[in-house]
Amino acid sequence: MSDERNQTNSKQEQLKEHTRDDQGKKLTTNQGLKVSEDEFSLKAGTRGPTLMEDFHFREKMTHFDHERIPERIVHARGFAAHGEFEVYESMKEYTKAGFLQNPEKKTPVFVRFSTVAGSRGSGELARDARGFSTKFYTEEGNYDLVGNNIPVFFIQDAIKFPDLVHALKPEPHNEIPQAASAHDTFWDFVANNQESAHMVMWAMSDRAIPRSFRMMEGFGVHTFRFVNEEGKSHFVKFHWKPVLGTHSVVWDEAQKLNGKDPDFHRRDLWEAIENGDYPEYELGVQILPEEDEFKFDFDILDPTKLWPEEDIPVKLIGKMTLNRNVDNVFAETEQVAFHPGHVVPGIDFSNDPLLQGRLFSYTDTQLSRLGGPNFHELPINRPVCPFHNNQRDGIGRQTINKGQVSYHNNSLAANTPEPASESEGGYKHYQEKMEGHKVRARSDSFKDHFSQATLFWNSMSKPEKDHMTNAFSFELGKLENASVQQQVVDMFGNVSMELATNVAYAVGANTPNGEDSGVTKSSPALSQENTKKKPDTRKVAVIVHSDFNGEKVRGVLTRLKADNIQPEILSGRLGIVKGSEGIELEVDHTFLTADSVLFDAVYVVSDAKEDKAFYKQASYFIHEAFSHFKPLGATGEGKKLLKQDHIEKSPGVVIDEDTEEFATNFIQAISAHRHWDREVV
Repeated sequence: MSDERNQTNSKQEQLKEHTRDDQGKKLTTNQGLKVSEDEFSLKAGTRGPTLMEDFHFREKMTHFDHERIPERIVHARGFAAHGEFEVYESMKEYTKAGFLQNPEKKTPVFVRFSTVAGSRGSGELARDARGFSTKFYTEEGNYDLVGNNIPVFFIQDAIKFPDLVHALKPEPHNEIPQAASAHDTFWDFVANNQESAHMVMWAMSDRAIPRSFRMMEGFGVHTFRFVNEEGKSHFVKFHWKPVLGTHSVVWDEAQKLNGKDPDFHRRDLWEAIENGDYPEYELGVQILPEEDEFKFDFDILDPTKLWPEEDIPVKLIGKMTLNRNVDNVFAETEQVAFHPGHVVPGIDFSNDPLLQGRLFSYTDTQLSRLGGPNFHELPINRPVCPFHNNQRDGIGRQTINKGQVSYHNNSLAANTPEPASESEGGYKHYQEKMEGHKVRARSDSFKDHFSQATLFWNSMSKPEKDHMTNAFSFELGKLENASVQQQVVDMFGNVSMELATNVAYAVGANTPNGEDSGVTKSSPALSQENTKKKPDTRKVAVIVHSDFNGEKVRGVLTRLKADNIQPEILSGRLGIVKGSEGIELEVDHTFLTADSVLFDAVYVVSDAKEDKAFYKQASYFIHEAFSHFKPLGATGEGKKLLKQDHIEKSPGVVIDEDTEEFATNFIQAISAHRHWDREVV
């Protein structure tokens, strides 16, 4: 009982953290006038018309009518959390960025995760890239690392971004489909803009349906620069590596999750932080000396290309921990303004043409969404360091500036504020020598669209290749235009004839003529099969009926919790289920309120064949989890439910008599995430 009391106290503490700061205060208008009545508008008699002089009604309704702001054109569906970042060792050799110098210094961060294509109300398990954007509140100003969970992008030049998004979004004549790329206009864009090949391979892979934000990589996508105190520059790519490893769901599971719990990812992040299972990510960098810029068979400035980790290793330089949920989603998650141009001394840009366009576009977007140029004064966007300049006025201005002078240079205010020298922390752009003609063109070094797409395909395990083939077949199978289908099949024949041939068969298209590209190189780091595999924070559904072996079940549950695995009790009804030795378990979910897709594994304790409803529901729950390649375990009477479908000897299915041996083997099965060598019945 003491554990239950501790859990209750912990939940009460969590609720306390989210208690309103105006608890016990009197209701007022926005002008501070105390309000005596908030149920009824002012009328001419109890049945008469409402009066225009009712200022309280007018203020309340006007505020309500203007509560919404334009949602982001892309990345509208997002969720965020606060945290802190610590560097492992000084990066002084490469950059003078202050937050990358002192291992004892903790830098506050705010991270927003998102889907790209869908509206703010769309489901979170769409097949899509995911945004992974981090705002570092440093003592030198805010630094925004604005990235995705995929290290490359669809296009090479920002001028094509409107075209990409128009093609990806719901088709304008009927606003269908929502948050999905399985439609004609998107694939028509792909077939006619073949620089998208590499990104499309990632989007059709398991990376596009992550298990959680906590198990998802992040990438800065572009090539940036580190600049040190001596002015020496290195090219750099940024990576976020989740400590729990990189894991995904399967497509059938993703589709069901969008129906069962469209908030699955945000709920997972929220609950993990509330439970103290703080998500952790290591910051990695790939660093390339300027003199090595042209040593590769790809252009390092091309945003449709990655730097293979086997060629340019990722150096892990720090860790980010997300340890606090937002207090208000609108004020923080919705109003946060990211911008790749928010940099600090020691971090600069490359000539990546997509990055160059983003440096304009992001400011323009914030002006539209947040109403004007003062979005930096919103609490979530304010720097932690002081800021001083001669900018004044505008919508949403909160600073009350004193004095008569609002320009530079001046004598009336002794020319303050004055620019800072580089030694005083003033930002100085890297002095790169530039020469060339003014042209609308693209470097020939950007013209290879297929080699790295093939590299990605070669790097996948067999299950991952099967999933990608099925993803292409699903997406193209939803198209109405046979010509677009054939164009896409022909295009990806340049990537892999194996892939193109299988997809062509699935959608009834002609097999493309040609041969494999001849690219044999692979990058093992790209396969999720080679990621970390840990059982931590995995959720296990424990299927229980009455009269279970109390001591054995309690022993297994104790072992699971000791390994930071979260068992949740599932039965036919809520309440208490009683086992032998006086052991009682409180039911968390019923078969009506939970589904196998919400869990990472299943532990079956009871058979209860005499309870036909329980038996039928438990059987379906188990079969679905098995078909999604999840770990299954059973003890006692529960073994009968696994044996009925003859799955008890399948990979990832654990049945043992000894409690300790069972728990050990079951935890190992959970650590593996999925068991792809299982024959699904």
